[in-house]
Amino acid sequence: MSSKDAPPPLPEPLLVPVADSHTHLDMQSGTVEEALTKAAAVGVTTVVQVGCDLKGSQWAAETAAAYENVHAAVALHPNEAPRIVLGDPDGWSRQGAREAGGDAALDEALAEIDRLASLPHVRAVGETGLDHFRTGPEGMAAQERSFRAHIEIAKRHGKALVIHDREAHADVLRVLDEEGAPERTVFHCYSGDADMARICAAKGYYLSFAGNVTFKNAQPLRDALAVAPLERVLVETDAPFLTPAPYRGRPNAPYLIPVTVRAMAVVRGIGEDALCAAIADNTARAFDY
Repeated sequence: MSSKDAPPPLPEPLLVPVADSHTHLDMQSGTVEEALTKAAAVGVTTVVQVGCDLKGSQWAAETAAAYENVHAAVALHPNEAPRIVLGDPDGWSRQGAREAGGDAALDEALAEIDRLASLPHVRAVGETGLDHFRTGPEGMAAQERSFRAHIEIAKRHGKALVIHDREAHADVLRVLDEEGAPERTVFHCYSGDADMARICAAKGYYLSFAGNVTFKNAQPLRDALAVAPLERVLVETDAPFLTPAPYRGRPNAPYLIPVTVRAMAVVRGIGEDALCAAIADNTARAFDY
């Protein structure tokens, strides 16, 4: 195994346990047990397992039912909705090539998300939102229709809403305003600037920071973290993606949360333990566990 593919070493454990508010265990190597054991060894005692399609959402719900310290979020990812409606000839997603299913197929998929969202160990509906990076103009209508449906599902079941916002800040905020955001709304892998962080704070949204807050070119993210209210800040891995520096490019996993937390504490100018205590409280409040 080249050093690029090798898992990074275990960081020094955190003294105050925290939660990884957004991870994809189904996309990581090794078993769920191994991932949870490694994470717990460094003080990451809870994870939110996030679904991106029907199969992944069903798996998230089953895994959360089986493990006390795993909570599930279920959704059709913003890039999944257009693939259901318009088809996916290249098979870019994990399902392989797919025929166009039209609006009826999207409705059918949303009905299954609705069913999963009613389960007690499913704590959130997400990741949903808008992605102007991977989806072109032809897919925007399906993406926005799916996003609005997920907002409605979250509110009806009293669950948190987990937002994926990629190069779509103004549109995401607009749809949330138009539909009325659920009481607990989390911007996963927050990617806006300090001005947007102030808008989100005023609306009571949670901002979850991932490993990219450690990247050299990520000063706008650090500026956003600096102004976000402490009681609205979460931490996540988005593993296997967004591995924090100095391990960027290698596989990410929940056990690397301490690397990101320590970088965040420096930005906030507070002690690691104080930040961990706040994050632990915030995550439990955001996901109602």
